[in-house]
Amino acid sequence: MRTLIKNGLIIDGNNTVPYEGDLLIENDRILKLGAKLNEQADKVIDAQGRVVCPGFIDTHSHSDLMILVNPYNEVKIRQGITTEVLGQDGISMAPLPKEFISPWRKNLAGLDGESDEIDWNYETTENYLKMMEDNGIGLNETYLVPHGNIRMEAMGLEDRPATKEEIQKMCEITERELKAGAIGISSGLIYIPCAYSLTEEIIEICKVGAKYDRPFVVHQRSEADTIVPSMEEIIEIGKKSGIKIHFSHFKVCGKSNWKFIPQMLKLLDKAKDEGLTVSLDQYPYAAGSTMLGVVLPPWAHAGGTDNLIERLNNEADRQKMKDDIANGIEGWDNFIQFAGIDQIFVTSVKTDKNKDVIGKSLQEIGEMRGIDPLDATFDLLRDEENAVGMVDFYGKEEHVITFMKRPEHNVCTDGLLGGKPHPRAYGSFPKILGRFVRELGVLKLEEAVYKMSKKAADAFRIDERGELKEGYFADIVIFNKDTVSGSDDFIDSMQFPTGIDYVIINGEVVVEENEYHKIKAGKVLR
Repeated sequence: MRTLIKNGLIIDGNNTVPYEGDLLIENDRILKLGAKLNEQADKVIDAQGRVVCPGFIDTHSHSDLMILVNPYNEVKIRQGITTEVLGQDGISMAPLPKEFISPWRKNLAGLDGESDEIDWNYETTENYLKMMEDNGIGLNETYLVPHGNIRMEAMGLEDRPATKEEIQKMCEITERELKAGAIGISSGLIYIPCAYSLTEEIIEICKVGAKYDRPFVVHQRSEADTIVPSMEEIIEIGKKSGIKIHFSHFKVCGKSNWKFIPQMLKLLDKAKDEGLTVSLDQYPYAAGSTMLGVVLPPWAHAGGTDNLIERLNNEADRQKMKDDIANGIEGWDNFIQFAGIDQIFVTSVKTDKNKDVIGKSLQEIGEMRGIDPLDATFDLLRDEENAVGMVDFYGKEEHVITFMKRPEHNVCTDGLLGGKPHPRAYGSFPKILGRFVRELGVLKLEEAVYKMSKKAADAFRIDERGELKEGYFADIVIFNKDTVSGSDDFIDSMQFPTGIDYVIINGEVVVEENEYHKIKAGKVLR
């Protein structure tokens, strides 16, 4: 099968000057690229007046469970994403020993969703990736081995430092999963059980990743009032382990913490000067999204969700949670403190019983239930077994721009796909092209494409993708630079973007003149 794309504005992903040209695909590869190609083809696409560029790479995705339930993932493909990186934030699908299936499903539900449609007895990354391959997938998927899963297999969900023997076991698990095809290691140091780990434990795990030249992708311990020492910890991990560091969804939360931005930038510069390889990703919104359970202090989650529910039913524990939220705990990101109960909104729940709170703030939920907003929040988390998603508003667009312009930066969605999601799940990449390129001129078009493709591929060592180059895989987006746009609407958030006219994955045309074809064109990239 040959496909010829003619008359497009070629942006090859290298941050080089665009040029008018043609591109020839044969099967799943780019065969030729040039100013004028007079080649025979089975299919001809006229890209006159439109940009032809590499497929976008989402370096922070939460499709881990949903890709098994709904393998097509139209939400991501529609915005030009052809490759996703799963296994984020230190808590994901694999490895998962059978004895931990029940508590882990509950721990994961607020982030990646819940389903009885799949067989949870896969145990290892090897088997999880094989499930994807056997089922077929709509776009390319890669996987990071999550620190929380590693820790759980080695020592359960206990709130304590690991012993030397347990750390050694974690290293062995890490090596096993990297050999199975994981492209790096992730951690989420606000999530359970990653939050219970000491720095030394992470350094030892990362030494294994460094041996294979794989990145450490991390939601750092704080993105708020202790963000500077939090960044210093991650940089120390990079220095002592030799691993490449990638900061997930880089930002600073809360008005009182915006003053730290100059120090954050200095730390990035200092890391580079000291020879560390540091990269970061960012979604282009000043609001975040995660599981609502993070508003509770870490001790409340110790031992897993069943223990959390017991504590939420205990009045003394509830009062202690309220006290910790009011007074703070050193090193804990207190979401209610930096965002406020009126700026945290529920996006998804597990049961029909509480569907009426979707789209409501914690303040509004308290008013709806006629009780204190914190009690209403605790009741919701208890009744939904911690399977609640949320959006929180924490920053300003000017800060998004500051980080976007950094050389370490590439684009991501961090999109949770359940319930009423953050608009980033549907529109992050087109929003960059519409808002920050066309409207504001923050980035040049070729620079934005580079940050969506080759920059991301280089940070994660994704080979033969992220660039229009002869011999590379034919992951390609064709878009209208004058109309491309992604939604900012948090009320009606499930809107497909405009201007993404064609998406080609491994040579197969999946979106054609803005019409989606239900094709399993993706591959598991090991």
